[in-house]
This record gives sequence, C-alpha cells and structure tokens, in this order.
Amino acid sequence: MTHVSIIGSGNMGQAISSVVARGGNTVELFNSTDKDKPVTGDVVILAVPYPAIDQVLADRADQLSGKVVVDITNPLNFETFDSLVVPADGSAAAELAEKLPDSKVLKAFNTTFAATVASGQVGEVPTTVLIAGDDADAKAQFAGIVSAGGLKAVDAGPLKRARELEAVGFLQLTLAVGEKVAWTGGFGLV
Repeated sequence: MTHVSIIGSGNMGQAISSVVARGGNTVELFNSTDKDKPVTGDVVILAVPYPAIDQVLADRADQLSGKVVVDITNPLNFETFDSLVVPADGSAAAELAEKLPDSKVLKAFNTTFAATVASGQVGEVPTTVLIAGDDADAKAQFAGIVSAGGLKAVDAGPLKRARELEAVGFLQLTLAVGEKVAWTGGFGLV
C-alpha cells in the first residue's frame, strides 16, 4: 500500500483521490487552506492549474524532496485558450523537474477529464492514464496505483514525452471548451 498526497481538491483532485482509495492505497487531499499541514505521502500529485505550481513550490518544495511528484497540469494560456505557455521544445513537467532535482517527476492524468477518471470509462473504453517519466521504478509504482484503482496505465516513455502529452491535453481541452467533445468524453486507447 502506498500513501498518496494530492495537492488540489478540485474536480481532478477529488476524482484521482477516489481512484487511489479504490485501489486500497491511503490518500490525503490538500486544499488551499491546508498550507500548514505537512505533505506526508510517498507519492504527491499536483492537481492544481499550471499557474499555481510556483506557489505550491514556494510553500512545499522541501516537502517534495525525495518523493515521486506527479504533474497533471496543462500549461495553456487561460486568457486566450489558444496556445501553450511553455517553449515548443519543453513542457511544464520538464520545468518542474528542473525545480525539483531531488524528486522523481512524472507526467500523468493531463489527457483525461475528471468525469472519465471518476467513471473509469471514455465511452466504451477504459480510461487510460498515460505516464511519462525518467525513473522506471517511479513509473511502475504509479502505474500500479492507477491500475489498482481500476484505470488503464500506459507507459508513454521518458519525461521528454510530456511535451506531446501536454499538446494532446491542450487539444482535448480546446475541443471541450468549443463544445466539440463533452467533458464526459475524450480520447481513449484501444
């Protein structure tokens, strides 16, 4: 059993929390008023919008050292919804890994919507969580948490693949905002 801390209690944080708990792991969910409560999980999921990452790091970077840290953000321009705000050859996850050199940073859950995480389905297909990262043990541990919770985990390669995952996440979000797909739908792997 793994102890998981989720920073962010919005739709995604709550949906991921239910997956973690369903898999028999322990979970603690942090909201914005829990700044004085220490993060104790072996795995920490950052379920906050991309612009909030710097504040999370300002408050908790020392608590993330040595832990598996999962970035679920999509670094898009929230004012225009027309572009990503990281360099074309970079990613939010790569930026996070640079800021947390003693952590094992993974990218996951950014290509899914909260409804599909909670239901475990995208249409007729099981919800797939693509996981990118450079530490094989961290990816395997996290894939086990995801799978135990009833979702399909797929190793998407090294952390440099986060760039492509963020592009897919961005596309899916813009399609949903444009009402081309429902927030209960999305991409699935067969």
